[in-house]
Amino acid sequence: MIPAAWAALSGLPIGETADAGLINRTLLAGDPPRFVVQRVSPIFAPSVHDDIEAVTGHLESVGMVTPRLVRTDSGDLWAADPDGGVWRVLTFVPGRTVHRLSDPVVAREAGALVARFHVATESLEWSYHHVRPGAHDTALHMRRLEETYALAGQDQSARVADDILECWRTWSGPLDLPLRHAHGDLKISNLRFDSGGRGVCLLDLDTLSLQPMDVELGDALRSWCNPVGEDSPQTRFDLALFTAAMRGYQSVRPLSEAERGGVVSGAERIALELASRFCRDIREDCYFGWNPERFASRREHNLFRAQGQLRLARSAREQRAAMEKVLRG
Repeated sequence: MIPAAWAALSGLPIGETADAGLINRTLLAGDPPRFVVQRVSPIFAPSVHDDIEAVTGHLESVGMVTPRLVRTDSGDLWAADPDGGVWRVLTFVPGRTVHRLSDPVVAREAGALVARFHVATESLEWSYHHVRPGAHDTALHMRRLEETYALAGQDQSARVADDILECWRTWSGPLDLPLRHAHGDLKISNLRFDSGGRGVCLLDLDTLSLQPMDVELGDALRSWCNPVGEDSPQTRFDLALFTAAMRGYQSVRPLSEAERGGVVSGAERIALELASRFCRDIREDCYFGWNPERFASRREHNLFRAQGQLRLARSAREQRAAMEKVLRG
């Protein structure tokens, strides 16, 4: 139950949203929507709200559109329910959510929006309160995957795990680019667009942190350049979308030579990392949300997604030379 901590919600209709993500429970308040109401996953400590407040305040101060936390009537950034769950309220930013990117024009806008965020945060001075160690430590994720399946029988998921680990063993790319302010989860559904396709703002800010650019943009590109989405058996890395996205990005913030190299290998790396996480959750069956209308269980959905991300990583590897050529052009 939503805590009675925000008078601003009083009398407003509150209902589910079709754009809810996999981690936090998300509701909309008002008709038309005025606020986003979320029950925050316990994987995020309450201190994450200090980070969101600092970064969004900075973004607003330099003229970027951004959702803002709505303080409780007592001035807090969040409130607890009787079960100890953490709730928050954010301002609603009008626009539309894109779940699969197929239009190079929108890909270019996505790249430009993220570049504007990176330029804006270059002047931000902030030490993050909520830090998730190893969030993108790909080697650690692979070790965990190997440990999870070390004593497993050779079923379909174990064979997928073996394939993921083999692809990681043959992956090559930089792992030591400098840290910078990052969104941390730039899948296409975390970007807001207006009705004309222009990028408006970034959403889902629980993953704000310091990250290297190859991780930040690698995660973005593995999402943006897969035009069929994560829940398709035909995942592939689309070079036209990559080209448009990177031209949009570099029209605002040109990449350094080291960053260009990281971007090329980063999409494959993060696709493999996500494949490993989906594959682990087949056995652990506790983390990712799943669609009961399409799949009989979380395990079945995670197997499907692990296979899709592995397929995407292989497709990105096949196009490395072409991506390098785009970035040199």
